[in-house]
Amino acid sequence: MLRQFKRRYIIPVVAGGFLFVGASFRDDFFEIAKQIEIFTTLFKTVNQNYVDETNPADLMDKAIKNMLLDLDPYTVYFNEQDVAKFKINSTGEYTGIGAYISRREGRLIIREPYKNFPADKAGLKAGDEIVQIGDVNLVDFKDDAAQLLKGSKNSKIDIQYKRQGKLMKTQIVLDEVEIKAVPFYALLADKTTGYIVLSQFNAKASAETKDALEKLKSQGATRIILDLRGNPGGLLHEAVNICNLFVPQNEVIVTTKSKIEKHNNSYKTQKQPVDLTIPLAVLVDGKSASASEIVAGALQDLDRAVIVGARSFGKGLVQRPLDLTYGTQVKVTISRYYTPSGRCIQALDYSKKDKNGKAIRTDASQYNAFKTRKGRTVYDGGGIQPDIELAEAKTSTISDALLKNDGIFNYVTQYYYKNPNLGTTIPTFSDTDFTEFKAFLKKEKFEFDTETELALKNTLATAKKEKIEESITAEYQQLLAAVQRSEEKELDKNKSEIKKLIVDEIIKRYQYKEGLYQYYTKSNIEITKAQALLNNQSEYNKILKN
Repeated sequence: MLRQFKRRYIIPVVAGGFLFVGASFRDDFFEIAKQIEIFTTLFKTVNQNYVDETNPADLMDKAIKNMLLDLDPYTVYFNEQDVAKFKINSTGEYTGIGAYISRREGRLIIREPYKNFPADKAGLKAGDEIVQIGDVNLVDFKDDAAQLLKGSKNSKIDIQYKRQGKLMKTQIVLDEVEIKAVPFYALLADKTTGYIVLSQFNAKASAETKDALEKLKSQGATRIILDLRGNPGGLLHEAVNICNLFVPQNEVIVTTKSKIEKHNNSYKTQKQPVDLTIPLAVLVDGKSASASEIVAGALQDLDRAVIVGARSFGKGLVQRPLDLTYGTQVKVTISRYYTPSGRCIQALDYSKKDKNGKAIRTDASQYNAFKTRKGRTVYDGGGIQPDIELAEAKTSTISDALLKNDGIFNYVTQYYYKNPNLGTTIPTFSDTDFTEFKAFLKKEKFEFDTETELALKNTLATAKKEKIEESITAEYQQLLAAVQRSEEKELDKNKSEIKKLIVDEIIKRYQYKEGLYQYYTKSNIEITKAQALLNNQSEYNKILKN
């Protein structure tokens, strides 16, 4: 079998490789063929000789995914089930229950039911834990349980779920779900500023953005705020098309550079723009990445928009899905992208890792200066730096921990059922409420898992392995108590920021995302400051050197 595999695949491929001139290329290709042969032999030998029964597909899946972890977090292998998910993210369409679901510690939790989609119609709420799907009890189900919630349109699925400790039942009727790239747009109170939320770059992103822009202009908008906060990116060509709404045809928006010649490309605008002169502000934050940074970086370099908020994530890498055999794919980082001024804004160097295996962040002292079209100085190396940086757009370490580990999410779930009739009322979260929130965290023994806390826990774990924990227990408890006191001080120090995040989550529970965006149009500081800038034409022109 192995000899046949070599004869049919490896030898012809190596021989074909030799047709391409260049000793280095031949050497590289021989090394790849050699390692494939070693791995094939090992995989076959282990599966045939291991003492217990093995699952070859599961072993291979884990082997491939762990191998790719050493590169960067964006180069990933998709098995057949993963491919289906990836297509959903790219197109924004699928048939399912219409809810954002996560699995934490083996529990399948509804994070957000989308308004008027199947999960919402079936009465499911954020915080509900799905425990059984059809006849499948999820307690011991180790595969991707979310796949059990997909099927053909009008399929009926019986589920059991826990809500506030009570076991409940419902039936979901599957339907087509469309995830909008532009979930919200509106005129602000001044009736001249249009506000557009762009949440992702799927295949309909530019079409939906264009539609929102044209409708707002027809309603009287003479200036635009484009909100890219929290947008993780997506399709590169959609980023180019969105820039094309505001810049002329045949303008270079992004350039990709790679070790492979065919991946070196310049992407230009292809169409006539919608509006070349309308004043434009773009909102970004630390979760704006990839295609979001292409848009923000290009509009900044071309002096077409003022960027407002906090420094963006700093991805700077381009991926492409490549088909493999048996319906699988690999999404590979094929190149870096560069903004029109020549900047690569990649913040993390994945070729260099610290002692904990984390990629090293480019130090600000290593940033390089570039010039926009009108001569403004901009920098590479750490994401898109806004023209107007706002402290309000940044989140503290303690807030990040509360969001990551569901401190706010779980508290608001309890709050929702204690206050069932809030409706469209905007909650006022008082200092007394904040004290109650801190008491909730203590009662639930919430773990912030900050880097300091994790390092301390790892130290104790190591001590247990070395059987010396008894000799350091007293000191460990003192240090842990000190860390926890520090965390409580950080809670109070960042009280206003945390209260804002809690209010946001509360509004979303009663009024869905649409209600949250409506609330933002009246009260969000970043939007308010962007609006004030756009209304001050001289200040806007001064920033852009118009």
